Amino acid sequence: MSLKLTKKTHACVRLEKDGRTLVIDPGTFSEQDAALGADAILVTHEHLDHFNEERLRSGLEANPAAEIWTLRSVAEKISAAFPGRVHTVGHGDAFSAAGFEVQVHGELHAVIHPDIPRITNIGFLVDGSVFHPGDALTVPDHPVDTLMLPVMAPWNKISEVIDYVREVKPRRAIDIHDALLTDLARPIYDAQIGGLGGADHARLTPGDSTEL
Repeated sequence: MSLKLTKKTHACVRLEKDGRTLVIDPGTFSEQDAALGADAILVTHEHLDHFNEERLRSGLEANPAAEIWTLRSVAEKISAAFPGRVHTVGHGDAFSAAGFEVQVHGELHAVIHPDIPRITNIGFLVDGSVFHPGDALTVPDHPVDTLMLPVMAPWNKISEVIDYVREVKPRRAIDIHDALLTDLARPIYDAQIGGLGGADHARLTPGDSTEL
């Protein structure tokens, strides 16, 4: 069964199959309704551009059957309001969420600066196919068909992004974490990642979808 992927602003994506919807990282930079309509929500870490409590609450209130899977630092902030619907997961865990099979990879956020303490961060491999690493360059011990690629962040540079694609070896890489990337820079990133990464490289405008 094919997956439909819809890019939302910055790090948020929606995956749909069989009438079910899974949303990853509906953060503050994403649309107000980013979590609405979700049957399952995954959150990689606590930074505001990935975790927005108001958006999560909206999604859970709109669908009483919706649930969240995330790491402890996020779960502690919202689990009291939604007892039994917020699940804490970590590296090595596997679970089913609204019909999607999910594996958890990674433990720490990438280094922003040595003087800034590192926080926890997990990535999600969905249906053994689509990997969203959050804010890290985690390489899963599993083949990846579609890599959601963090292209612009305070913690990375383009050489690292290119080498990450080379190391993961996906069939395709699709940009995320791109709200800070200006329109002037996009053609440069497209050319360098596409030319040097060794995988098909795509960029979706927020709201656009593709079949995987």
